[in-house]
Amino acid sequence: MYPIDKPYSEACEENKRPILDVIGPLFQEARHLLEIGSGTGQHAVFFAAAMPHLVWQTSDCAHYLPGIRAWLDDAALPNLPPVRVLDVTGIWPDERFDAVFSANTAHIMSEAQVEAMFEGVGRVLFDGGCFVLYGPFNIGGRYTSESNARFDAMLRSRDPAMGIRDLDLLIRMARDNGMELIADHPMPVNNRTLVWQRIP
Repeated sequence: MYPIDKPYSEACEENKRPILDVIGPLFQEARHLLEIGSGTGQHAVFFAAAMPHLVWQTSDCAHYLPGIRAWLDDAALPNLPPVRVLDVTGIWPDERFDAVFSANTAHIMSEAQVEAMFEGVGRVLFDGGCFVLYGPFNIGGRYTSESNARFDAMLRSRDPAMGIRDLDLLIRMARDNGMELIADHPMPVNNRTLVWQRIP
């Protein structure tokens, strides 16, 4: 059991190993990473422990920070600096990063927020660095599974601005900000891990 002030996501527990299998080799040479939308903090703790060479900078909107701090404090890892406030439509860090990672964020953002995320990543990512985005995505304007269609309907019933984003839209947003899609990894439960690289 976890303390009441330490948030927990079963989905994070289920997907962390498959994601690590993808990003572990990808981030071998990276030294400083920004995570957008760290959520509970579970991913950060797991990935930072598995990649001790990589400083994993967590970030999220202000109301998520106490839960993330609880996970970071318990882990006490030297490559997990204090979490930062980051709203993608607000002020971004003024330093650059070798890599950027975000999981399960694009579908809970509005399209304008997703565009702001790509714009921000384009500014903070070093040339040659990778932006990794994990979650459910549509392809060619179609759902990749019935479960994703139901999930999308649930999201839009909560907030019409939410919804599963189409891969073609994300490719365009990335290209507008100096990034090219270099990999598309199918993942369990109808998710994907998309990898963009910042082009010099």
